Amino acid sequence: PTGSMHLCHYHGALKNWIKLQSELPCLFFVADWHALTTHYDDPSIIETSIWDMVIDWLAAGIDPSQATLFIQSRVPEHAELHLLLSMATPLGWLERVPTYKDQQEKLSEKDLTTYGFLGYPLLQAADILIYKAAFVPVGEDQRQHIELTRDLATRFNSRFGETFVIPEGVILKETAKIYDLQNPTAKMSKSGDPKGLVNIMDDSSVIVKKFKSAVTDLDGVIRFDREAKPGISNLLGIYSAITGESIDSLVARFDGAGYGALKTELADVVVSHIEPIRNRAEELLSDPAELDRLLAKGAAKANELAEKTLATVYERIGFIAAS
Repeated sequence: PTGSMHLCHYHGALKNWIKLQSELPCLFFVADWHALTTHYDDPSIIETSIWDMVIDWLAAGIDPSQATLFIQSRVPEHAELHLLLSMATPLGWLERVPTYKDQQEKLSEKDLTTYGFLGYPLLQAADILIYKAAFVPVGEDQRQHIELTRDLATRFNSRFGETFVIPEGVILKETAKIYDLQNPTAKMSKSGDPKGLVNIMDDSSVIVKKFKSAVTDLDGVIRFDREAKPGISNLLGIYSAITGESIDSLVARFDGAGYGALKTELADVVVSHIEPIRNRAEELLSDPAELDRLLAKGAAKANELAEKTLATVYERIGFIAAS
């Protein structure tokens, strides 16, 4: 949980999830235990981030009547399976995960020499295997984690008998690559300039201001060229992602109109796009009891599935599971 959703989150992942929930039985959970791997020294921010994320998911279109939505720590079987898998996981497998050293370098101000950080991919594997998930929607940067999960499942199955489904990573195509409005060569991110980040919960006037101050260039020509004109290309890409209008059509329509016209119209488009989501989020915020009910229902369903898998794991290992 990283808090409130921004435009890149929505078009990079959430739109795909919303589509998937009507096609396959889906489980979506907020990984609060995972947040402790980098925020163990100050976990106070995690609770707020959880609620922000859940509210945004629901407001954007995740439907609890179609998908199972829950918070990871409310289904303790995740941790139990993580412990059992850790007993037979070679240390070298975890140390070779590319993101282990990458993240240590990126977050050098934090002490990440903990088992929790090293074992992050193992807990992630437990998250997947506990539900015998056949498919896992991921970005390209998570491919190695899925490979580790497959290796762990294969190792367990070969040693103790067929228990886990070997999951496939489904690399989801981003509906749009959305870049920072102030640094249009970098992906829009919470670690970037706040002025370049468009949050779903931003006030409409703030959104307009951010687009009007978006970095462009000086030649005044509207055309799509990621290398030569990253700022204008980003604005055209955002406009196309939201409206479905082709970039070629947008270039032709704004030809000669100037950057100000494109920024003004795009700001209005984004406001119209975000307002219904924000309004729905505000409704959800006004009824915390309903949020608790939805999450409790999701956790109960997830728990039922997880308990069955864990019972099988204990049986395969040769332990007597609690009745």
